[in-house]
Formats: sequence, structure tokens, C-alpha cells
Amino acid sequence: MDFKKFLPWVILAVIVIGGYSWVKGINNTAVTLSQDVEQSWGNVQTAYQRRNDLIGNLVNTVKGAADFEKSTLTAVIEARAKATQTTIDPTNITPEQLAAFNSAQSGVSSSLSRLLLTVEKYPDLKANQNFLKLQDELASTENQILTARTRFNEAVKPYNTHIKTFPNTLFAGMFGFQEKAYFNAVEGAEKPVEVQF
Repeated sequence: MDFKKFLPWVILAVIVIGGYSWVKGINNTAVTLSQDVEQSWGNVQTAYQRRNDLIGNLVNTVKGAADFEKSTLTAVIEARAKATQTTIDPTNITPEQLAAFNSAQSGVSSSLSRLLLTVEKYPDLKANQNFLKLQDELASTENQILTARTRFNEAVKPYNTHIKTFPNTLFAGMFGFQEKAYFNAVEGAEKPVEVQF
């Protein structure tokens, strides 16, 4: 039996198996990293959902103060409703979707800040234990949101790096992997906050 006859076939088999394993590794790593991004996005949504649930309780507590400004409550309720209508497909997070989501959530933060500032005028409400508990929970939730957003960006980076480095970039597009957007600050967030007394 002449081994030289089979040598080209053995070399071809090694190249095909090696190439298959290499491309499979690129795809499977991208799938794993994409799943990490989706899980992180789920954590972001959970944190925002917790805030929305707390806002409902906070608004109901504040409604008990009969002379409380109705326009402030209305702004919070409308911002919350708008934020819950903005949804994102975690498998295809585009910068535009993330900007719209971020903008809606920023509206909630802004109206909530106005609500909490307005409460300062109402000593009975400021002393209400339910209100104080909800206010503490909201502060804690804002920290959870920041943490979830940071972890989301940390999950996006290795995914984007994996699909954009050569030679992975050659195959990522063929397998349907697209770059995912990062959470960025809301436009104008770099400006200092104006405090008036």
C-alpha cells in the first residue's frame, strides 16, 4: 500500500476539519457573547421595570396630598407611560433604538426629579413613612439602573470586539452578527446642572 497516494487526501481532510472547527469557533463564540448581551439587556429592563413599579406606588401616595400640584403628577404619569411603550429587540439593538429608549427613560428621570423637588413644599408628605420608604427604594433603584447599564456596556464590548476583529469580521456578517449599540449618556448630560435656590 502506497502512503503517498493517500497523503493529499489526509492533508485535505485535516484542512477541512481544521477550517470547520475554526469557523465553528468564531460562530459559537459570537453566539455566546450575543447571549451575554441579551442577558445584560434583560437586567437593564428589569431595573427600569422596578423603577416604573415604584413610580406607580409613589404617585398613588402623593395623590393623597389633596392640594398637591396635579400638573407635576400628570407629567410623571405621562413620562412613565411613554417609557413603557418604548421597546427594544435585544437580538438587534441599534443605536437609534437605544437612543429612543434612553430619551424616554430620561423623561421619566426628569419628571421624577421635579416631583421629588416639589414634595419639599409639603411637610405632611415629607413625613409620610410610605413616601419616605418609596423615595429610598427609588434612590436604590437608580443605582441598580446605573449598574445594569454599565454591565450591559461591559457585555457589548467583547461581542463587538469579537465580530469586528479580523478574520472574524469575514464570517460574522455571513452568520448574521451585527454590531450592537452601547448605552450612552443622554444628549446634554455633559452640561453642569443648574441649581437655583
